[in-house]
Amino acid sequence: MSKLLLIACAWLMGMAATAQGIQNTEEEPSAEDVLRTMHRATEYMMDEVSVDGGFVWNYLPDFSRQWGELEARRSMVWLQSPGTPDVGQLLLDAYHATHDEYYYQCARKVALCIVRGQHESGGWNYMFDLAGTDSLRSWYATIGRQAWRLEEFQHYYGNATFDDEATKHCAEFLLRLYLEKRDAELLVPLRKAIGFFLTSQYANGGWPQRYPLMHDHPFRGKADYSSFVTLNDNVMAENIDFLLQCYTQLGLDFLCEPILRAMHLMRDLQQPLPLAGWADQYTPDDLLPAHARSYEPRSVNTGTTVNVFLLMIEYYRMTGDPSYLRRLPEAITFLEKQALPREWAAKVRRTPLQDDEILVPRFIDPDSHRPLYVHRRGSNVGNGAYYTDEVIEGTIGHYSSFATVSPSRLRQILDEAYRLDRAELEKSSPFRQCGSLAPEKYHYKGTGRWRQGQQPPTPGTIIASMDGKGRWIVPLRQISHPYQPLPGHLDESHDTSYGQTMCGDLYDTSPYENREVKGISTQTYIQNMVLLIRSIEGLE
Repeated sequence: MSKLLLIACAWLMGMAATAQGIQNTEEEPSAEDVLRTMHRATEYMMDEVSVDGGFVWNYLPDFSRQWGELEARRSMVWLQSPGTPDVGQLLLDAYHATHDEYYYQCARKVALCIVRGQHESGGWNYMFDLAGTDSLRSWYATIGRQAWRLEEFQHYYGNATFDDEATKHCAEFLLRLYLEKRDAELLVPLRKAIGFFLTSQYANGGWPQRYPLMHDHPFRGKADYSSFVTLNDNVMAENIDFLLQCYTQLGLDFLCEPILRAMHLMRDLQQPLPLAGWADQYTPDDLLPAHARSYEPRSVNTGTTVNVFLLMIEYYRMTGDPSYLRRLPEAITFLEKQALPREWAAKVRRTPLQDDEILVPRFIDPDSHRPLYVHRRGSNVGNGAYYTDEVIEGTIGHYSSFATVSPSRLRQILDEAYRLDRAELEKSSPFRQCGSLAPEKYHYKGTGRWRQGQQPPTPGTIIASMDGKGRWIVPLRQISHPYQPLPGHLDESHDTSYGQTMCGDLYDTSPYENREVKGISTQTYIQNMVLLIRSIEGLE
């Protein structure tokens, strides 16, 4: 039976199907069950959950409260994962799996919603508010302002950000959707987004965290960090990846130079011995390590060093240029010299270490070469503060001061790179494939992320767990205290009872772990749909 005929039969049978779907999770569901469930779930998400095609992360069943990374208003659209662009990518995957035009039109509706939030410069913020700028400013002045550990939300900039791939995810989805049918209406915002990546890039090849450049938020005696060249959260790596997609899929050959300029800077930002690693941020004029949030001190970061080490291997594979490998042995030496006593792992909640792993401090002071461990005191944004010292006990729980590294594994990866044929690498380089590649059929690959030892649900379980409205009601991973304004002036507190918690007192709007409150999860919808799509491939 052809796929199109299969789909037609499924909808005809679905007209008379009960709302509950199959109940016997031991039986393998039919193609009709899977297709009907996918359609009903998507109808509910698009028609009842979304606001004009825009989503946040989690919702109470009655929509009285909802959350992105922080509590959101009903009119808000969240762009960080797992947010609106992720739903759009999932819908395009569903279209490819079923060839049902309904999913394409849903993806297009999501895209047009995203375009409404595009900054005039071409990028995007973490979120936008369909109720308008005044509503968004009010949110920043209340819920955002009192999110103690999420300092990036405590100030309204009014520009766009590369942080958390907010801009990249939107632009990447527009690119993929445009290439599907060459929809002219999507080309204008896509061109605008590509222009944003190019205009915001420094001459040295780096990118700031936010653009257009702003310097209006010095914080706790330190300069506004949003203009610094940013590696943190893979800003530079993801920007390079997006431009490379445009180069290979759109045939924009002029992107080759800015891509290589950024890759070369990534290589050259490695610090000299003895701290031959990489920092999270650099001041743009002198390219020296710089600070960011209160709990991100000016430092060389061991975790970032491992990430960039692996990127250098990838860039070598992409180009055959040996300069990307030249100083990697120094990075391994740097990491090995930071090793802490293995027995300390239990003290800092980093157990068990594997036999080939070492425990290292995350932050190394570039001046003293000493570790920096992050602590906090107080109970909210009004009376609290973060600080660093050399005491390993009692470090903050929401942002680890430690990392685990396997130097032997890094050496193995480097040795494997040395053995590659450079001529073959150059021959197969993506820089030789301008405009010759198409997007992959599916954005979501595999079965998603599941906790260690946890198996993903079967299609039968997914179908049976859907309720009569077409929802999956699940425990929401995080919730937060409802906003209530701080009570006037608060003196600095030396209370340490919130030193290792995710959230402070009742005035803190930061999210905290939840096991009790249930609702609608955008991530659960995506994960379940991915598994159902995979089952369609198996049922054909």
